[in-house]
Amino acid sequence: MSKIITMLEIADFIPSKYSKLIAQGSFQWSAPSNIALVKYWGKKENEVSQNGKLAEQIPANQSISLTLNHCKTITKLTFSLKEETDAFSFDLLFEGKPKEDFKPKIQKFFERIENYLPFLKSYHFIIDTENTFPHSSGIASSASGMAALAMNLMSLEKALCPEMTDEYFYKKASFLARLGSGSACRSVRGSVVVWGEHADTKGSSNLYGVAFPNKINAIFGTFQDTILLVDKGEKQVSSTVGHNLMHNHPFAEQRFLQAHHNLSAISHVIENGDLEQFISIVESEALTLHAMMMTSNPYFILMKPNTLEIINRIWKFRNEHKIPICFTLDAGANVHVLYPENVRVAVLQFIKDELVGFCQNGQYICDEIGDGSVKLM
Repeated sequence: MSKIITMLEIADFIPSKYSKLIAQGSFQWSAPSNIALVKYWGKKENEVSQNGKLAEQIPANQSISLTLNHCKTITKLTFSLKEETDAFSFDLLFEGKPKEDFKPKIQKFFERIENYLPFLKSYHFIIDTENTFPHSSGIASSASGMAALAMNLMSLEKALCPEMTDEYFYKKASFLARLGSGSACRSVRGSVVVWGEHADTKGSSNLYGVAFPNKINAIFGTFQDTILLVDKGEKQVSSTVGHNLMHNHPFAEQRFLQAHHNLSAISHVIENGDLEQFISIVESEALTLHAMMMTSNPYFILMKPNTLEIINRIWKFRNEHKIPICFTLDAGANVHVLYPENVRVAVLQFIKDELVGFCQNGQYICDEIGDGSVKLM
């Protein structure tokens, strides 16, 4: 049976008309990647809005993430008025060179958001994008890439509608980014971001991410994330396929309930700075994510032997040295090592001494908590 989304926000994101006309111009934004602490895995089926249209990319459970600072996508959007047709018109460049294999995803994104940005077919766009992290590094760039594109498109809409408020601008940007890649809605604004309706989180929504509304303990204000690149190859199973496998998963409902409880628990931790509890929740969430993959039908394993070796080394180091270091995982083999800045020297030495050998070509990336998207021009 279909569930009706009663929130008025969907209709609020459909503009009536614009007060200005802009013939041409350009904007440029950077948007960061993010790493979920409580994982989003699974999408709701048969969600419809009040106008009867399918509401896409609705999460089956709530999630919360740390926004990164250095791993980001920088996208320049150049636009010029064209004769309006029934087709979208855009060129896509990656690191200054045409990237035809990226175009179908942008085409699908435009189709999803056209109802909310009716000017899309009035312009020809040149989308010029690059990542600050190595290409094919195994770090998912869909979140940062779609967030950066959404920010640029919203800059154009704000130019067409100068009376737009900043609150609406960022909320709609997150709403649009979600339609390109679910986790992209958590890369727009805020250092800690919640996505998904949650009774204990003020302002939370299934339609966009919101900056964590409560106090963030100082220990998390400079939190570190060192990303160990275990496997830089393309994932054997796409995230879209993985999400869909949750529809008939035997443990899905229990997993969604667990995520709800873990978000409540980690929200208290982020306020009070209890690192022992933080470690327990974050590592459990990472392993649960991969447990869902291993118990779906069909089942799959994205961790590699070196992933497990790194995890065991982290546990041993933490127990022996009483240093609050932990790991988390995305839907892949790479390991995110999370720790407070005040133990950075010791942790980086440990990584160099014991973990680099398990990374592909010895590669790892040092990052830290950031604040979200930044307008560059």
